[in-house]
Amino acid sequence: MGEKKGGGEGVVLLEVPLGDAAETFDLEKTICSHGLFMMSPNHWDSLSRTFSRPLRLNHPPHSLMVSISHPSDLPHSLLVRVHGVRSLSSLDRASLLGQVVRMLRLSDTDEWNVREFRKIAAALEEEECDWIKGFGGRVFRSPTLFEDMVKCILLCNCQWSRTLSMARALCELQPELQLQSCSMNASTKNEQSDTNNFIPKTPAGKDSKRKLRVSRVSTSLTNKLLGMEMDLEADTCLTMDDAQMKMANLSPNFSLSCIEGDSSDTCISCEEVNEFYENSSSATSGLQSHEGTLHFARQPIYNFPSPRELANLDERFLAKRSGLGYRAGRIIKLSQDIVEGRIPMGELEEVCSGGSLSTYSKLADQLRVIDGFGPFTRANVLMCMGFYHVIPTDSETVRHLKQVHAKNSTIQTVQRDVEKIYGKYAPFQFLAYWAELWHFYEQRFGKLSQMPCSDYKLITASNMRNERGRKAKRSKVS
Repeated sequence: MGEKKGGGEGVVLLEVPLGDAAETFDLEKTICSHGLFMMSPNHWDSLSRTFSRPLRLNHPPHSLMVSISHPSDLPHSLLVRVHGVRSLSSLDRASLLGQVVRMLRLSDTDEWNVREFRKIAAALEEEECDWIKGFGGRVFRSPTLFEDMVKCILLCNCQWSRTLSMARALCELQPELQLQSCSMNASTKNEQSDTNNFIPKTPAGKDSKRKLRVSRVSTSLTNKLLGMEMDLEADTCLTMDDAQMKMANLSPNFSLSCIEGDSSDTCISCEEVNEFYENSSSATSGLQSHEGTLHFARQPIYNFPSPRELANLDERFLAKRSGLGYRAGRIIKLSQDIVEGRIPMGELEEVCSGGSLSTYSKLADQLRVIDGFGPFTRANVLMCMGFYHVIPTDSETVRHLKQVHAKNSTIQTVQRDVEKIYGKYAPFQFLAYWAELWHFYEQRFGKLSQMPCSDYKLITASNMRNERGRKAKRSKVS
């Protein structure tokens, strides 16, 4: 491994060989293939064709901002920039790349699925299915199964705009939870402490139609981290600033798997578009390493909370602070079950890289006992785990079948109807359904990969219905 020394913060460049996937892989199609890419802390920049978000190191809770691009001069590899460090341990490097592979579905099993789905679509030779043949075959997911699980909970029984808001609120809370988690871990070395039902001292924000304002922190916990009062635009998404986006467009000619950047590549702050840091400090102090511990002297990185960070929260606090409502209790219980080992996440994650149809029923039974995992949530989670033969159905599916296929489906009959329509694509019924649904979304709203993140909230069932269409009554699912 070669190194390029430089002062200041730095950037580590990692090259991810695509292997056999290079023939079928399209970064833009892969990222912008599911609404998960619109949910914080994910950000797709259409100008630089770069995806960015925080990822955790091998030893949580520390996160680093990572950007992923596919330069034209590296057709067989992805370029991953890890911002704010001058070097990475082999374990941290493997952890980060593993998360990238998971998000983009780059495993051998994923590649086999893509090729088989394309064969089936091509064999049908139906003109009306041109958009299915052009579908990438990879559906974006989160870097961890836990994040997928929580976001699938957030999809239930609410408008898409609220789903986006809840995901953003969880990310805004995460830096404080991380700092408190570190403090509690340090305190338990010398004394026992009761961490159940923890309530962060930062007061809950005041939510309005246009802005979510975070109160000035009165405790030293977050004053050291933020040192400011921020106006949080309710219609924004977490992202890196423009300087990072421009950096991510650079395509240096190199053949080494890891190159350390110089100070000109430094940029560790996490910034919301549309003035997320409107009133923030412009201090440029960076990430420093001291005795193996990373210390952030700038604004915090807003990652998605981990199970350990959420497990000890007070339910009423989380419900109010992040606008989760009844979902807060379910998310806390899920986190506790994972932390305490009642849910074997390691085993479930292994299935994500190579599960078979024969294991589906067993997995569905395991997920069924989790509070809040009804049929819709289970099917979505299992789709994220790599099972495509069951279509998660809800009122949006009913709307789509009525509008596109002239089916008078109901929540009770929709599963039967989707099987009649998409069964010919077995075992990839979901991919066919989703390719078709995504196609009609883009017919209505334009190319979703080019949509400003402030407009993501417009993708609603009411905006998809025909003007003459009668609005169907929303049905509750879980």
